Amino acid sequence: MMISTVRPKPDTTANHAVTRHMAWLLIVVSVVSGLRRTVAAQEVAGDLDPRIVRLVASISEQRLSDILRKLQSFETRSSLSSTNSTVRGVGGARQWILDEMKSYSPKLQVSFDAYLGGAVWPELLARPGGQSASNSGQTAPPIDPDTPTPRAADPTAPLDNLAPGVNDDGSGTALTIELARVFSQSGIDFEATLVFMCHAGEEQGLVGARLHAQRAVAEKIPIEAVFNNDIVGNDKGGNGIIDGATIRVYSEGPEDSSSRALARFIQRWGGRYVPSHRVRPMSRPDRFGRGGDHSAYNALGFTAVGFRESRENFTRQHDVRDTYEGISLPYLAQNARVNAAAAATLAFAPPPPNVLSDRNQPLITRAPSGYDANLKWAPSPGAAAYRIFWRDAWGPDWQHELLVGNVTSVALPNMQIDDYVFGVAAVDAAGHESFVTAYVTPPRASTPIKTVGQ
Repeated sequence: MMISTVRPKPDTTANHAVTRHMAWLLIVVSVVSGLRRTVAAQEVAGDLDPRIVRLVASISEQRLSDILRKLQSFETRSSLSSTNSTVRGVGGARQWILDEMKSYSPKLQVSFDAYLGGAVWPELLARPGGQSASNSGQTAPPIDPDTPTPRAADPTAPLDNLAPGVNDDGSGTALTIELARVFSQSGIDFEATLVFMCHAGEEQGLVGARLHAQRAVAEKIPIEAVFNNDIVGNDKGGNGIIDGATIRVYSEGPEDSSSRALARFIQRWGGRYVPSHRVRPMSRPDRFGRGGDHSAYNALGFTAVGFRESRENFTRQHDVRDTYEGISLPYLAQNARVNAAAAATLAFAPPPPNVLSDRNQPLITRAPSGYDANLKWAPSPGAAAYRIFWRDAWGPDWQHELLVGNVTSVALPNMQIDDYVFGVAAVDAAGHESFVTAYVTPPRASTPIKTVGQ
């Protein structure tokens, strides 16, 4: 899911936009943010938004089940599979996704995206060539999900071997399709445009995501946030450990990067609307040595995170055993609810405050006493108040917060800025909160020292 300020043109995926203003929030399977907002009230509500509560509650396990079964019925959705069949391969799958999403609401603008030099379509890619289990009851050993796939003898032939791909990444695809339904049918006019995208070619080098990210840069599309869901439907690890109550969210550093701020935001607001499901932020771009479509956005400077199930089973990835039976519908639905809560809150919220001066320096000083924390920021359109956050300089998570009203500066007495990390979020009159912008010391340029004779 993605949020931005210009409605995107077709991309390497099915684009599904719920639009009010020219802005977007990208839910990838992608979220982007809106320009807007006049302040009509100075009081800030403190309760959960009942519209978001209803939206989160409308996530349907049955519909997720129906989508997954349909995706599995195509037997393979590899971007290298056949395109001329309506019942097998990527051609039939992508057309079904298009037709399904078109049926949800006239608010949903659905299209394919293609690029010169070959089409990349919305689909779930399961790497072909996995070791299959026989019907004799023998179980094949798990395979490393990063094992290279041997090249086909005829590289131009469609790869139509069995690749059900129900968890990797039918789960993320189904989650995104279901969110497109509930957002478009909610009756809510969001302050940002939400784009629901099913990227293709992830296993071949993040092809769909990279093409869309490149287009966003070229066309100056301001994407505020990308939520990438890839392998989010299984609650039982290959080692037998079951965890159906948490979800991992990966984000690239440094520790106060915008992607880390987004991960903390998802933990904060996903946890408020879905308290029974814990978000576990992970301080790395993705699992060890691995990556996903959000990485393509990170590489070009966009804010993006990756949702991953807490306990992976590698027989449910890149393997013919990745079937419907490996899905936990209650777990997948909880992950969808966390996505919905965080995305909806962000789509309502004002943009994050700018805490940098015209010279790109953080607006934080020790005034007035020389031992205080004096914070300043630029006003955010639509903000009715601001919330200050701080933590010990060694800690990764915000420990304290303070609502300060509709002001653009605050002084915290006897709070030495050397000992704490500070940040500020914008809050609208209904209590919707942006993610936090931290005051970070910019890196110092290294100037070579010349000695006599040089």
